[in-house]
Amino acid sequence: MSKTAWVFPGQGSQALGMGMDLLNLPFAKDKFIQAEEILGWSVIEICQNEEKLSRTLYTQPCLYVVESILADLFRSKEQPDLLAGHSLGEYIALYVAGVFEWSAGLRLVKRRAELMESSSGGMMAALMNFEREQLEKVLALTPDAVLANDNSPGQVVISGTPEAVQTVISQVKAKRATPLKVSGAFHSPLMSAAATEFKEILETVQFQKATVPVLSNVEPSPTVDEEQLKQRLIQQMTGNVRWREISLKLSENGIERVVEIGPGNVLTGLIKRTCTDLKLENIRSVPELAI
Repeated sequence: MSKTAWVFPGQGSQALGMGMDLLNLPFAKDKFIQAEEILGWSVIEICQNEEKLSRTLYTQPCLYVVESILADLFRSKEQPDLLAGHSLGEYIALYVAGVFEWSAGLRLVKRRAELMESSSGGMMAALMNFEREQLEKVLALTPDAVLANDNSPGQVVISGTPEAVQTVISQVKAKRATPLKVSGAFHSPLMSAAATEFKEILETVQFQKATVPVLSNVEPSPTVDEEQLKQRLIQQMTGNVRWREISLKLSENGIERVVEIGPGNVLTGLIKRTCTDLKLENIRSVPELAI
């Protein structure tokens, strides 16, 4: 049987009405009830409210709940050989790997979302079809701007102060440069204050050895070591998401098939642009679970 990796998308993949087809399943309904007790608001209601679903405060917990339910249901059919998640998606990967309990993961995501929502004064922008060497040179000469997401050979996200990000956009030739609708400069040093507060919270959570190796955003090498995984997660809020390297590591670790679990198909699209020899599948809804 071919070796399979499961990957989990992060903020930006949310879709209005996501998870609603899970409501007919008793297991899922119980999870939604548990989530409301922890969050103090209804994931079901938020997922049907486009304005609120687009806010970091709500987006991240909603994605965690929906993706983790889909993953738990899919586990009745098969088991992964490797796990990875993009930004917020790393939390679902760690939950699936048994690194922390579901409720502990949701509480972490809730606090992470609150801290990131409250961070302001920054900007993020996606660049498509650019000259990588030119981008690296401009970033090196532009204080307060960094590479936040290295998603694929032809797509990156830069993060920093609005002035610095605009400077980079104006100096790097790209087919398209699109500002992202986020509250702050995520995955950059401008998140240091939030990251310091979040580190204190993370340190109080008991991590377990992973049952499946996980590729982390800031260090795309597979590990099951609980301390390594915790330290990598601590660095994640200010560190860049090295998704292009994660994609390359899949084949290097013998992976032949990748299943993206969650709304949309962003990650399979990015992986396809980096690696052409992998079989790609998506689990976005109950029919695609085929259980």
